[in-house]
Amino acid sequence: MPNDGDGDVIDIRGGLIPGPLRQATDPEETTEWEQVSPRHIDVADWERFETYVSEIFGAFGMDLDTPGTRETPNRFLKAMFDATSGYEGDEKLLTAFPNESAESEYNQVVEGGISFYALCEHHALPFHGSAYLGYIPNERIIGLSKLTRLVRLFARRFTVQEWMGRSIADALFDLMEPHGVAVYLEAEHLCTQMRGVREEHSQTVTTFWRGTYEENADLRREFLDLARSGGQKP
Repeated sequence: MPNDGDGDVIDIRGGLIPGPLRQATDPEETTEWEQVSPRHIDVADWERFETYVSEIFGAFGMDLDTPGTRETPNRFLKAMFDATSGYEGDEKLLTAFPNESAESEYNQVVEGGISFYALCEHHALPFHGSAYLGYIPNERIIGLSKLTRLVRLFARRFTVQEWMGRSIADALFDLMEPHGVAVYLEAEHLCTQMRGVREEHSQTVTTFWRGTYEENADLRREFLDLARSGGQKP
């Protein structure tokens, strides 16, 4: 969040929120999904960034002196700041619960489709789609809403689909220590739809496996059947 340099932060919706903010967790002692680190941008820097955006938009042809566009550079920066909030972490992920039932290492929990929006790190254009997460509990379980939080933690930043899926799989495996983890992502990429080849109907699908899923083709098949049918077992 933008910072005024004196311990207060600018609420990008307008006004001030009293500081100081909670200190970030030491990144050297945590894995990436555990790190909670609010971003700070000084007022002077924020205004300088607005000037840069104005110059770029004006050079591209936007008339910045109309009622609808005078605040566009500021709105653009706020939108980009919000769309990359995954860099700040999510402290509500830091909770898992004991598994009170004796589950087989072949019983899966599958959640999806979890909608996500991300920014391609190559062109800073959005890609969006659905995620399906599966895991086979061991000694821990996790609230289903945390799976949505985990997806959005890694989606709300500059990334690529391959790295995003791998990060989700590794983080869930680290958090839960389950028998296995499966991740299925399907997304449309505006960097191929509105520029370049302009392929309007293409969709990219990626899968990631950890633990028992890597070894058991039947589990992978069951998971993929659930994901591809929208979570409804055929």
